[in-house]
Amino acid sequence: MADSDKEATVKEPASLRALRRLVTVLMVVMIFGVLTVTGLMAYRLTAPPPPLFPESVAVPAGERVIGLSRGTGFLAIVTEDGAGQARVHIARPEGTEILQTLVIEASP
Repeated sequence: MADSDKEATVKEPASLRALRRLVTVLMVVMIFGVLTVTGLMAYRLTAPPPPLFPESVAVPAGERVIGLSRGTGFLAIVTEDGAGQARVHIARPEGTEILQTLVIEASP
């Protein structure tokens, strides 16, 4: 019985206590991280899909589409003509009417 009393009063080393605390903190952080990633994935997977691009886009004759981007309430169409001149056309989201055209000038 004296041996068990002696073992009960022996304190663990400070480095072991610190290591135990670090492992506990790491475990809590990892659990929080897994819950956060799971929650974000569930949120993103249940969000509505982004709007799709229209089936056809109105571009001026002689120009070919080299890029297309959709914003909130507009469609940006990057085109290039036969001479290599690039333009950005801003159109309605349906892609049926061009609202504005920007000419892209090459820098010297």
